[in-house]
Amino acid sequence: YGASYGSFEGGAEDVNLPLIMKGNAGEYDTWFNVQNAGTSDVDVNISYSGTSCTETFNDLKPGAAHTFDQTANTCLPAGYVGAAKVTGPGGSIVATVIETGNETLYAYNGFTDGAPDPVMPLVQFNNAGYHTGIQIQNTGGASTSVKVKYTPAKGAPGTACQETQTINAGASATFGLFAFSLDSPVGSNNCTFGERFVGSALVSSNSTNKDLVAIVNQTNFGNYGSSYNGFDPLNASSSVSMPLIMDRNGDFYTGFNVMNTGGSKTTVKCVFTDSTYQINQEVDAGGALNDLQLNTIAPSYVGGANCTATGGSIV
Repeated sequence: YGASYGSFEGGAEDVNLPLIMKGNAGEYDTWFNVQNAGTSDVDVNISYSGTSCTETFNDLKPGAAHTFDQTANTCLPAGYVGAAKVTGPGGSIVATVIETGNETLYAYNGFTDGAPDPVMPLVQFNNAGYHTGIQIQNTGGASTSVKVKYTPAKGAPGTACQETQTINAGASATFGLFAFSLDSPVGSNNCTFGERFVGSALVSSNSTNKDLVAIVNQTNFGNYGSSYNGFDPLNASSSVSMPLIMDRNGDFYTGFNVMNTGGSKTTVKCVFTDSTYQINQEVDAGGALNDLQLNTIAPSYVGGANCTATGGSIV
């Protein structure tokens, strides 16, 4: 078991959690901690989408955290898969979710804000046994029809396609996983079921322009998996830094996707510390540069990388 998450710059009165589970497929569960990032006591309230189930913890002290464990929640039905909203009226809170199941641990941070068009720079399906599930939550007050566009990375396997689902207010929906890898798709899609795909994804249409938040889970349905938060394209920049890059460091190596969030092609150049290895590649709008560092830099390499886009925006 192993998972990582980043710290927070600050909190907010409301936090959205796009994936909450209790006995999903009989083995996947979540629990989360809510921390008071403010300077005075705060009452924490939890509501779970699609249910009347709520939880409350009063007078959470500044700096302190409280654990909400869905396996111990008697008002959530077995098999629950949904979303949660955390509120701390008049306060400032943050939350981190842990997902467990099938000998795998995942972690993601709750969202204090959203965007109508989040982007996901790395998704993969049927790729050496690995699959992706994108959980998108509608944080608005009315339902919206969401279309997700999938674009294979340059030189990577896959066929561009789209998937559309309606997401109710406060609820979340799973994208990608059932369109590419598992039976019983929801909504509509023109993706090639069962094909190998490595690339990126973005929300290309949002009928009522509600703010959305998204997390990406990647797993081999065995004992390997990871999560990351989707990005607001307004937070993209012309340069991204990666503080840990490895090539044959013991049994460890790294790989990354750099996504072009702009509306036109851009050239992305990546350089690596203490190495002459470089990447210089033109990336289409909405597409991604894919690079695996195994056997490319040097044995036992541990360093960092910086990627820049000429006149473009990347994540």
